[in-house]
Amino acid sequence: RILSSPQRKARDFGTVTTKPIEREVRTDIHQALRRIFSSRLDSTTDGDGAMVIAAANSRSNPGWKNNAGRNDRGSKPQQPKGKASWAELGGDYLHFTLYKENKDTMEVISYLAKILKLRPQLFQFAGTKDRRGITVQRASVYRTLAKRLADVGRTLRNAAIGNYEYHPQGLQLGDLTGNEFVITLRDCHFEGLGELDVDAKIEPASAVVGTAIKNFSEHGFINYYGLQRFGSFSTGTHTIGRSMLQGDFKAACEAILRFNPSVLAAAQQDPGQEDSNISRDDMARALALHAFATTGRSQAALNQLPRKFSAEAGLVRHLARADQRNDYYGALQTISRNLRLMYVHAYQSLVWNTAASSRWKAHGDRVLPGDLVLVNEHPDPHTQTDNNISKVDQDGEPIIAAEPSDRAYTTDEIFTRARALTESELASSNCKITIFDIVLPTPGYDILYPANDTANIYKDFMASEEGGGLDPYDMRRKWKDVSLSGSYRKLLAKPLGKVDWEIKAYGAKGEDEQFVETDAEKLEKAKRGNRARNDKQVEEQMDTASEKDGV
Repeated sequence: RILSSPQRKARDFGTVTTKPIEREVRTDIHQALRRIFSSRLDSTTDGDGAMVIAAANSRSNPGWKNNAGRNDRGSKPQQPKGKASWAELGGDYLHFTLYKENKDTMEVISYLAKILKLRPQLFQFAGTKDRRGITVQRASVYRTLAKRLADVGRTLRNAAIGNYEYHPQGLQLGDLTGNEFVITLRDCHFEGLGELDVDAKIEPASAVVGTAIKNFSEHGFINYYGLQRFGSFSTGTHTIGRSMLQGDFKAACEAILRFNPSVLAAAQQDPGQEDSNISRDDMARALALHAFATTGRSQAALNQLPRKFSAEAGLVRHLARADQRNDYYGALQTISRNLRLMYVHAYQSLVWNTAASSRWKAHGDRVLPGDLVLVNEHPDPHTQTDNNISKVDQDGEPIIAAEPSDRAYTTDEIFTRARALTESELASSNCKITIFDIVLPTPGYDILYPANDTANIYKDFMASEEGGGLDPYDMRRKWKDVSLSGSYRKLLAKPLGKVDWEIKAYGAKGEDEQFVETDAEKLEKAKRGNRARNDKQVEEQMDTASEKDGV
C-alpha cells in the first residue's frame, strides 16, 4: 500500500506495534527495515521496549524520490555546509577508546554526555568495567564529531579518551569477544616454604603457579556472573529484582533506599574525610537517604545526594509528594528502564550462578542426555538441511532465493535458541560435544530448561525463601519490564589465548611498588621518548649548522 500510493500522507497508513523486544534485537530490526525498504518505513521504540513501525513522511525522507532524483520539495537532501556527510566520514557512530581509573563506566559517560549536552542513551558500549581497577574499553556515540569529543576529553580527571574512528554501527552490550586482565597478587604464601628466604622461594613457587595456570588454561572455570552484577551496597541488586518479580514494589523501593549504618556512622563523624574503604560519594549517599528517611523531606536529601545516584533521586522526588507516598510502582517508573532491567537481570544471574554450582557439584564435566547446546553451534542432526530443500515450487517453477543481505530473518536467527541432547546423539561415534558446549538458561518464559535433573535445581532454588517463592515456568508479568524472556550462558569458559605469568620478590619497602605499567603511563613514556629524540635531533642539527658557520 505504501509503495503503490507515494502521494498519500504517512498518517493514512496507520502503525504496527510489536511485542517488547530486547534492545540488541531491536537494533538489528531497525537497520534491516531501513536497508530493505530504502528508508520508506520509520521505526521507533516506545517506553516498554516495543517497536512502532509506520510509513515514513514523504516530505522529509530522502528515500522517496521522483524520477528526477529529487525529493518532494524539488531539491536534494540537505547536508551540513562545508562538512562531509556522516557516510563520507565512515558512518553515523564515532567509536573511541575510554581509559579510566577508579571510576564507573557510566560515571564517565554521564560526564561526557552532560558537557556535550547529549542524552546518555546516545553513548553505547559492549559492557561495563569495574570501578576498582584501571580499565580500557571501546565505546561509541551517535553523530558526534571527533574533534568535539576530543576537546571535552581533555577536561576528564582520572580518565582519558582517544583512538577515534567512524563506523556505520554503534556498539551493543555483548559485542565483545572477551576481556583481557592484568592482575597483581601481593603477599602470597606457599605451603612448606615459610622457612626459606625470599630468593629461595622463587623456584618452588614458580612450579606451583605454573601447574595452576596450566590447569586453568586447559580445564577452564565455571562461567559465573561477577560480583559487580549484584551491586556494592548493603542491599544487593538481585534482592531488588526479586521484589519486583514478586510484585512487592514497596520492598523494592525500600531496598533501593537502604544504606549501610557503618557508612552513615563514618559520614557523621567527619563528612569531609574520605575513609580508605569508603568513598565520599557513598558517605554522601548515606547522609542523604538518612535525612529523607527521618524527615520525609526531599530537598535536603537531594542537595546532598551525588548526581550519579539517579535511581535514589527519582524515588525521593516521587515519594516525597503527599499524594504519592504509597505509589511505589510509580516511583520505580521514575528509574531509567535500563537500570530497572539491571535489577531483574541480577536476580536471573543469581539463579544461574546457583544452578551452575549445583550442576557442577552433582555431575562435574560429564555431558548428560538432556543437557542444552546452542542450535546455531550444534544444529539438530535430524533437522532438514538445505540439500533436502526443493529448488522448484509445486508448479515446477524455479525458486529464486533472496540475497542474504536483503532477506528477512527467521525467528530462530534473531533469537538465541537451544536444544536438549539425546542419549543416542551422545552415544554416536561422531559426537564431538564437550562440557564447553553446554549452556544453562537464565529463568524466563522463552527458554528451555535442561531435560534432566538440572531443571529441578531451578525449581527448588526459586521456590525457596532466598529465591523468592517464584516459579521458573511462570516468568511473564503484567509489567513488561519485569516480564523476562531469559537467555543462555556457557557453563564453562577458558582463556582465549595464552596466559602469561611472572613471580617477583619484593621487600618490606616495596609493598607499594607498582609492577605493571598502565596504558596511560606507557603512552606518556612514549611521548617523553619522542620528545627526547626530537630534542636530540634539533641539537645535532644546530651543532651541524654551527660547524658550517665556523667553516
